[in-house]
Amino acid sequence: MNYFELFELPISLQTDKTILNQKYFELQKKYHPDFFTKGTEHEQQQAIEISAQLNKALKVLKDQDQTIRYVLQLKGLLEEEEKYQLPPEFLMEMMELNEELSDNSAQQIEELEKQLYNEVAPVIENYNDTSASKDDLLKLKDYYFKKKYLQRILDRLGD
Repeated sequence: MNYFELFELPISLQTDKTILNQKYFELQKKYHPDFFTKGTEHEQQQAIEISAQLNKALKVLKDQDQTIRYVLQLKGLLEEEEKYQLPPEFLMEMMELNEELSDNSAQQIEELEKQLYNEVAPVIENYNDTSASKDDLLKLKDYYFKKKYLQRILDRLGD
């Protein structure tokens, strides 16, 4: 069962946080291990597993980047620890940015992130699991890895 099925939600790149939280609390009331203290060992273990899965699913679905990653994995387009080849022009731009890191670099990176997002915004905001094309999903994958690269630069700036 995937995280969307667990929460009885359609596969989406933007989950409604209010509905997600409502479903989470509803399911936690049903499966929280504290409610199974008098149950069999099997029931207790199952409650622990479901509760852990609910917590992990909530964390993923609350974060858009993690949700994108998860959907790409569901579609078989992203593997764990994948070494994705970013476009050379993007890497050259990042090399130049790295060489010129300064106090306003964070603002530059945020602007780059906005530009990247704008390129895939229609895919993210209008995602329909039944009609999403492979090209759209591959654009999304490219966006995911570019954003991840920019985040690493931002993290280094914070050090």
